[in-house]
Amino acid sequence: MNNPDNGNLLDAVDARTRLAGSNTMELLLFSLGTKETFAINVFKVREITRTPAVTRAPNLPHAVEGVVSLRGSIIPVISLSKLIRVGEAECSNRTMMVTEFSRHVQGFLMNGVDRIVRVDWNKVRAPDPMLVGDDSYITAITELPNGQLVSILDVEHVLATVYGESEVPELEPVSRADSAVFFADDSSVARKEIVKVLDMLEVSHQHAGNGREAWERLQSMASRAQAEGEPLHARLQLILTDAEMPEMDGYVLTRCIKSDARFDGIPVVMHSSLSSEANRSMGKTVGVDAYVAKFEPRVLADTLRPLISNNAAHAAHTPEVPA
Repeated sequence: MNNPDNGNLLDAVDARTRLAGSNTMELLLFSLGTKETFAINVFKVREITRTPAVTRAPNLPHAVEGVVSLRGSIIPVISLSKLIRVGEAECSNRTMMVTEFSRHVQGFLMNGVDRIVRVDWNKVRAPDPMLVGDDSYITAITELPNGQLVSILDVEHVLATVYGESEVPELEPVSRADSAVFFADDSSVARKEIVKVLDMLEVSHQHAGNGREAWERLQSMASRAQAEGEPLHARLQLILTDAEMPEMDGYVLTRCIKSDARFDGIPVVMHSSLSSEANRSMGKTVGVDAYVAKFEPRVLADTLRPLISNNAAHAAHTPEVPA
């Protein structure tokens, strides 16, 4: 494994933004001292550096080693080997990867980084629950051309463990009780958080665990509505999608939705831990109506509420369409 300083693997970010809508992403591969290879989306990585001196403190959450001062900021440092409970004895923790997602910045300790690879989302699969367990920190698995298996980190689960799950405040419900939302997210932690918000808004909801499943179910809903002579937006007021999902990412899913006239009038909101302006711009290029960074329950609710209410009001005055 290589141990580059200061992120020289992370050049050409502008070129990577053009991956939006290509169903492709770039992964940074890293090791925790075992034969298993782990990965994280390059967009979540700020830099890679040798681990600086870590200041320890009492009563820290599990796997938080302490804090470091980096470029004028104090950030927590997390031992991934301890968190995931693999390679604790073998992991040297000599390399630190500084990450930013869901508006949090933290350092991840690891054995070393390898390289950046480009993978197609349609070659990424959810892990078998029987093999990884219900509380796994792995959200997806992919196989490289050389046969190497790569485990992709569930960053939402990492944050929920380290910082605790988000407190959902009292939220004003939408103006119509018969509103419906469809959402897609591959993280079980994220799905649970989304359900909390939608239940507080008092809207019915369905969901899918990846983009391809979402598109298949949405097409089925659209075909059924068309056959019954009713516009789909009379039954479905909003679609909420993650950006990173196995088999089909949220950018391609949004492009599919926006290119199908049966979904006219149904807003698409992208809800992602990729919270940079570059990622917001990527969402706009494929036509999302709003972009919300994970996970801020009130911001999500305040974004969804008017879109759902406006669409529900519009649907109430829309005549039936011929089958």
